[in-house]
Amino acid sequence: MTETEPAKAEFDAYSGNYDKAVNAAIGLPGLNVDYFTKVKAEYLIDMITAHFGDAAKADILDIGCGIGNYHKLICDRVGSVSGVDVSPDSITEARKRNPSIQYQVYEGKRLPFTDASFDVAFTICVMHHVPPPQWPQFTAEMKRVLKPGGMAIVFEHNPRNPLTRRVVSNCVFDKTAVLLNSEQTRALLEGAGFRDILSRSIISIPPSGSLLRRMDLQLGRLALGAQYFVRATA
Repeated sequence: MTETEPAKAEFDAYSGNYDKAVNAAIGLPGLNVDYFTKVKAEYLIDMITAHFGDAAKADILDIGCGIGNYHKLICDRVGSVSGVDVSPDSITEARKRNPSIQYQVYEGKRLPFTDASFDVAFTICVMHHVPPPQWPQFTAEMKRVLKPGGMAIVFEHNPRNPLTRRVVSNCVFDKTAVLLNSEQTRALLEGAGFRDILSRSIISIPPSGSLLRRMDLQLGRLALGAQYFVRATA
């Protein structure tokens, strides 16, 4: 069994009821997978727009895309979306949900793209499923497929937040998860050769709307939000 086989098996098993499993783990009224998906989709577009001036010009890659939950929210707002995942069943489900998106299965190590293929490479709550010895290779691959001046964005669970730790412990496909904090993620991106690295915790408050997202980012300096992002320039 390869190092990526446990994650593949976990997500193959839950590809058909991923949303239900996450909602059960969250267990809070009004806070469900759709809410968190929409929040991070808006943060993603905010960062792409701020970096490039026009998100519609950016070709973006979602690494560990799962069933493609985010893609219907962003595909009409960027140049193109591609997705890769180690779970064949998840990719099959993603293609059903988003037939216009280009998806590929990969083995979890080398991305199936040539150097400098994308403007943005992002990954959302995926790295905690990657075996820690593979973290440096994961971020190095993000760097390899980005064009010079492109942007990497990593969203992850914030292990400093007790509610986040509870949700992760309750989630059926997070049993093997190894949470990494923002300092670890920053160091990995720096080690891969990225520059202009910025991190913020998010979802300290329910950030629905641009004004509340700006407030959330200010609170994010306290590093207590449910999740965090780290963005960096290639």
